[in-house]
Amino acid sequence: MHGWPVSLVEGDVGLRPLRLRDAPALREVRARNAEWLRPWEPTHPEMPLQRDGLLPYLVMVQSIRREARQGVAMPWAVTWAGRFVGQLTIGAITWGSARSAQIGYWIDSAYAGRGVMPTAVALAVDHSFFTVGLHRVEASIRPENHKSRRVVEKLGFREEGLRRRQLHIDGAWRDHLCYALTVEDVPGGLLPRWRRISAQQGQTHGASRIRPDSS
Repeated sequence: MHGWPVSLVEGDVGLRPLRLRDAPALREVRARNAEWLRPWEPTHPEMPLQRDGLLPYLVMVQSIRREARQGVAMPWAVTWAGRFVGQLTIGAITWGSARSAQIGYWIDSAYAGRGVMPTAVALAVDHSFFTVGLHRVEASIRPENHKSRRVVEKLGFREEGLRRRQLHIDGAWRDHLCYALTVEDVPGGLLPRWRRISAQQGQTHGASRIRPDSS
């Protein structure tokens, strides 16, 4: 896939390809944030979520890296000043006449509210549109997840309606709101839009950088 793997940086916020050696950090952060993440965590309708030990995280990273090699996902670790603080994935990539994808993300509660995730989403969406060549990016979010909804609403994602019982989350089939952007919605890029918004809110950004990654 053109434009992958790649690392992206905006100030203290970074996106870099998820690696097998991230599994211990994934386990530590997700264990510490279990209650924070549980209401929004995808679950399998026929088997319990396995969190014990390192193996489930190694398997997860291996699986999503395989999808990246197949050109249907871009899995990033989210970093703050170089520290692992979350995950963002552009997944379910469809090519052909659709050129669409789904974005999903989570963050360590200790770093929430600092503008980390809106910056990460803006970086990922701009890369998806202007380098990879996608046309549409969707975010499916539970109506009750006000913090996650606020991320995409700040960035100008369009709410397009309710999808009944779309995903199995926290042990049951849950409704999700669909948010979306197309490349026509952000002709100047999503990151410049977010810079303007965050400047009005008194937040600062450093220089944006793109680094091809061979991992």
